[in-house]
Amino acid sequence: MSSAPVEKVIILGSGPAGLTAAIYAGRADLSPVLIHGSVPGGQLTITTDVENYPGFPDGIMGPELMEAMEKQAARFGTRFHRSFVTNVDLSKRPFTLTDSEGQSYLCDALIISTGAEARWIGIESEQHLNGYGVSACATCDGPLPAFRNQHIAVIGGGDTAMEEANFLAKFGSKVTVVHRRDALRASKIMQQKAFDNPKIDFAWDSAVDEIIGSREGGVTGLRLKNLKTGELTTHDDIRGVFVAIGHKPNTELFAGQLEMDENRYLVTKPGTTQTSIAGVFAAGDVQDHVYRQAVTAAGTGCMAAIEAERFLESAG
Repeated sequence: MSSAPVEKVIILGSGPAGLTAAIYAGRADLSPVLIHGSVPGGQLTITTDVENYPGFPDGIMGPELMEAMEKQAARFGTRFHRSFVTNVDLSKRPFTLTDSEGQSYLCDALIISTGAEARWIGIESEQHLNGYGVSACATCDGPLPAFRNQHIAVIGGGDTAMEEANFLAKFGSKVTVVHRRDALRASKIMQQKAFDNPKIDFAWDSAVDEIIGSREGGVTGLRLKNLKTGELTTHDDIRGVFVAIGHKPNTELFAGQLEMDENRYLVTKPGTTQTSIAGVFAAGDVQDHVYRQAVTAAGTGCMAAIEAERFLESAG
């Protein structure tokens, strides 16, 4: 049995970071291989209106944007594999990867753009209405017309939840923060900003029991359960639910091989996409817990491809 050919560069993930990396690597004649991952197209495939990606004055649907990016990457010679990687060996070059179909790959440079997943509450109505009034990204969706001058709920009690509540208060008429305990986990400065905002109030000791609404009409209400008394209350004026209980980077594959921070995001050298192993680059949300935007992911995908090209040139 012959061994797999050694590819110049393999890209893991097909969101904005991975596809931008593929476009740049393809134009540099690196003939990249892109392995889609378990969620082809990344988080934008479950995003309806994208209003903040440059070049689309009237906005664009998330799946449509990802399809256009994939066509552009294909135009420059990207080869796509619709599977996901289950094992990697980064101990020596060429790097070795195995996918869900049992196929092995070898490559001299690897770009990791496997993204991060929002942590969800875990109820059926949340997933059913994801993109239809339920979101995990205030910066992405908060300014949309559907949420302007409306009562919005934010689920969570950490810094992210407070940041999102303050941001959403610019657009909504009122923001209710729903937290499971009677005290916030957020830093004191972020707590104070939320407490000082007259548009923000709090539902303490509470958890979401049900998100009410439909895909046709969006969110029309929220049922909360008081965790101390068991009492159920329905807020029938809430029109948006933003879940802000953190993100989980898709880095399990690289545990023990690449340096990660305390939240399991891949660590890159400042100002670059270079990881702790030469020839391995990380782009997009897998290494970015601050911005988590399609446009910043695309930017780091561009950086990763350029750095991979330069690495391959210097490595000979």
